[in-house]
Amino acid sequence: MKILGLLRHAKSDWDDMNQRDFDRGLNARGRKGAALIGAHIRDHGVKWDKLIASPAVRVKLTLEGALPEMAPTFDQKLYLASADTIIETIEAHAASSAEEPGAILVAGHNPGLQDVLLELVSPAKENDLFREAVVKFPTAAYAVLECDIEHWSQLKRYCAELVHLARPRDLDPALGPEN
Repeated sequence: MKILGLLRHAKSDWDDMNQRDFDRGLNARGRKGAALIGAHIRDHGVKWDKLIASPAVRVKLTLEGALPEMAPTFDQKLYLASADTIIETIEAHAASSAEEPGAILVAGHNPGLQDVLLELVSPAKENDLFREAVVKFPTAAYAVLECDIEHWSQLKRYCAELVHLARPRDLDPALGPEN
């Protein structure tokens, strides 16, 4: 079994409408959400062997605020990537590792990350967490999937179960959608 984590970047800053999408940072709510979800990820207990991330500024700032102790591998292909591209990128990075990682965390963007959930989670294993993630995979959401595979090259449709989902609003209601 392999463990796949998905982390969406925290709430981005839209103050400067002339700024390129790639260069947008985080707003105050995003910085708080990143710190909260980072503490949760560390407390949750999965030891991530590899962190692969989009190089977009908002992803980098999310990781700096959430997981400063981790050394991400930035991959341009993950910037606004589709589910297929995310899965191909995971497989490529796993294959290039000296030792195949057991747990990979991917940090990036929607709709790609949410689409990975839809692609990988087996209908037979859809649960309440899955139903929540399907409705919305908000900024700074963190999901953990258990993948019934021996090697990352076997990552395919319906091979996984969503076993954990956390959003900043779950950790601090003040970060909920109505605030």
